[in-house]
Amino acid sequence: MAQTTASNPKISRRELRSRIPHYAALLVTGLLFLAPVAYMVAASLAPASDTLAGFTVFDVTQWGLHNYSGVASSLSSDSTGHLWRFFAVSFTVTVAVVGLGLIVNSMAAYALARLSWRGRAVALLAILLILIVPFEAVAVPMFYLYNDARNTLWIQILPFIGNALSIFLFYSFFTGIPRSIDEAARVDGAGPWRIFWQIIAPMSKPAYASVAILTFLTQWGSFLWPVLMISDPNLRPLPLQISVFAGQLPPAWGQVMAFGVLLVLPVIVVFLVFQRWFIEGVASSAVKG
Repeated sequence: MAQTTASNPKISRRELRSRIPHYAALLVTGLLFLAPVAYMVAASLAPASDTLAGFTVFDVTQWGLHNYSGVASSLSSDSTGHLWRFFAVSFTVTVAVVGLGLIVNSMAAYALARLSWRGRAVALLAILLILIVPFEAVAVPMFYLYNDARNTLWIQILPFIGNALSIFLFYSFFTGIPRSIDEAARVDGAGPWRIFWQIIAPMSKPAYASVAILTFLTQWGSFLWPVLMISDPNLRPLPLQISVFAGQLPPAWGQVMAFGVLLVLPVIVVFLVFQRWFIEGVASSAVKG
């Protein structure tokens, strides 16, 4: 017993040495991803003259909030649009798409994964085929289809509630839940609706969190569709407004960086709130795969 205990530190050190290259690769990769974000944050706090001056922006003694106040003052009239309104539009559209999408897509996936009905295989094949088609390929036909509804709030919401990727992610998770649970619930007199809302949905929190985060990221950063459909400054989401803001002459790059931080901050907050369930969803999908 003593010999085994004494040999454990050697095994641990050997394992640690074998993991050092992996940790180093992860550290370098993480720094590569974080470097642009760190530069954007530092540039948003640095003086306007130092925004594009390289590592000078990391001089903490020069930091301030003047760029953020400049963004707020620049976007404070009816002609330019109000900053709070851009946030309100993005928040309303994103929350509506995420909330309604979770309901609609999970119900559709439940019907595909747990119910038996004619045409189910064809519907699943159609969803898989839709996954292959990029949005850019259908953006122009959708533009002509919804042209009469331009400059409305609902046109930014309605076309994106149903999502093939979300349905597929829910479908993959639902198929991993044992069917014996459904059979036991039916014995107790539960129907499909009750099984879904009271059993399947509560068991699928990781799937809901994963889909919510992915949908939030996609919708919060939506740019192409608003470019096509929105010309009213009062209905612009944040990604569209930041492109308009950055195109003004002369460009105020410090304020552009500050605007970028304001755009990214909600995404970071949402991920930090739901990260535990998101990691659980990814891990469970990996185990099933």
